[in-house]
Amino acid sequence: MAARKILFLTGDFAEDYETMVPFQALQMVGHTVHAVCPGKKKGDKVKTAIHDFEGDQTYTEKPGHLFALNADFAEARADDYDALMIAGGRAPEYLRLDKQVIDLVRAFARADKPIAAVCHGAQVLAAADVIRGKRVSAYPACAPEVRLAGGDYADIEVDQAVTDGNLVTAPAWPAHPQWLAQFLERLGTRITL
Repeated sequence: MAARKILFLTGDFAEDYETMVPFQALQMVGHTVHAVCPGKKKGDKVKTAIHDFEGDQTYTEKPGHLFALNADFAEARADDYDALMIAGGRAPEYLRLDKQVIDLVRAFARADKPIAAVCHGAQVLAAADVIRGKRVSAYPACAPEVRLAGGDYADIEVDQAVTDGNLVTAPAWPAHPQWLAQFLERLGTRITL
């Protein structure tokens, strides 16, 4: 397996676990991961939030860690990367409003490169109109957006993930084992013990 170069899209109030864990795990297996955020540069930090499921009608939110970006969003081009990963949490609410983000996501989709999105990351995919006819999972509150964008919402357990073509999606951070495993498979990454 050749190491892959992955563009990791995150932003302020992205979910802490959905930012830190995949960023580190992909590096651990030998991939190059460039974390970017619109309007920020290499070395800038984004604030993350910890979302937890504590029996309320939705998740609770607490302050997370500061996460340092290691690349400039303004320099990110789909042609320079093998795959795209989109963190969840609240960041996708504003990321989906950025024309450059939408153009970038569409470029990855047109090239049929792997795209992984977790939790609210599906909001970015829906806004980019790249889920039409695809089975897509997301945080349940995003189900209407997935359906309105022509996707087939996959109502799966919170610790599961789904792959449909180039898309690998999951409802939230408890799905990391399944989500990351499916994304690594789509990348052609082989791990042997």
